[in-house]
Amino acid sequence: MKIHFTKTFRQNITNLMRRCGYVKQQNRKTGEVSYVRRIGRSPYPHFHIYISQPKKDELILNLHLDQKKPSYGGVKAHSGEYDGAVVEREGERIKNILNNLR
Repeated sequence: MKIHFTKTFRQNITNLMRRCGYVKQQNRKTGEVSYVRRIGRSPYPHFHIYISQPKKDELILNLHLDQKKPSYGGVKAHSGEYDGAVVEREGERIKNILNNLR
């Protein structure tokens, strides 16, 4: 699920994601940064967000739900859910938080 924002935020992306309950995660091999939010006490399932910022006043969050850890090494593909009721609710929760920031 892609969530688009067309406004400038006063805080940096890491702080915005913290406000939504996400923690920064950096891939050791590629250096790619993303953000995750656990649903329970175990590492999986968790929500996972990749962020792009094509323009200064544009922010795109690519949200999905990782049900389990990838069972194969060296491949970026995984068993993520990009739509459905759970992902939609999380997307709405994030929109409400970020849209209400002053």
